[in-house]
Amino acid sequence: MELRQYEGKAHAAGYLKYRVVPHEVISRIISSIEKKEPNSWELAVDVGCGSGQVTIPLAAYFATVVGTDNSSAQLEMALINSNPPNVTYRQCSAEELPFASGEVDLVMSMSAAQCFDRPKFLMEADRVLRPGGCLAAGCHTSDVELEYGDVSNTLNDICNEFYAALSPFRLTDDLSFAKLYFEMFDSCSYPDKEWTECFRVKRIMPLTGYIGMVKSYSSYQCLLQKDPAEAECLSTDIRNNLTCPQPQTPASKTVRAVRGPGGDKTLCCAFKIKASCYLP
Repeated sequence: MELRQYEGKAHAAGYLKYRVVPHEVISRIISSIEKKEPNSWELAVDVGCGSGQVTIPLAAYFATVVGTDNSSAQLEMALINSNPPNVTYRQCSAEELPFASGEVDLVMSMSAAQCFDRPKFLMEADRVLRPGGCLAAGCHTSDVELEYGDVSNTLNDICNEFYAALSPFRLTDDLSFAKLYFEMFDSCSYPDKEWTECFRVKRIMPLTGYIGMVKSYSSYQCLLQKDPAEAECLSTDIRNNLTCPQPQTPASKTVRAVRGPGGDKTLCCAFKIKASCYLP
């Protein structure tokens, strides 16, 4: 049964503004396709596209890219993007894709397949893929790490408090996510398969970007629906702690010393992405 957790407009706006585009993962997938099928670049489909973070980068490699999502709010945000002329969007479920059998070169899904009816999605992806096409799926882990000089450990201890507070509201934990995606990978009978256990992606972003990204997590959104005041209090406390650690800590002087525009620190965030690639 498909889960529908990402359909609110505010949640969709958070996706558009704060979610990271995994260019490195896309490049890895494209490299895998090039080795096997160097001349097949007609149609890519990004299933569960959200606001288009993966859809748009694929446009550089394919003649046509279609992002699909069951959420009208997410697709509304996707259309706000500066989309290349070869990118379009369609509202549909992951289990019923509006494409002819054997029409698609790449079926891509990033941080969405955990919400699908996975057996039905895999059957549908297999139907629309042409012979030699590629199915690629991956997910971000939720425990983003911060790097900031010699106070990284202090900041990550504070972040871990954030993640622990959100843990009861998560769809599943990261270990379960990894198991879920590996089970998908293992269930595919394609002769040529590639599994990447962990792919690290780093981005420089302001503190507001990090907080906004975590607030776009489904776990935070679940807390927000249950207790808006508690959710806002939690994010405010974490932001304050990251900005001004306790005076007794070695971090306090260093963290306060460097600020970006608007008084916001610039941090290096490390994302762990579990990605898999299936080549029929």
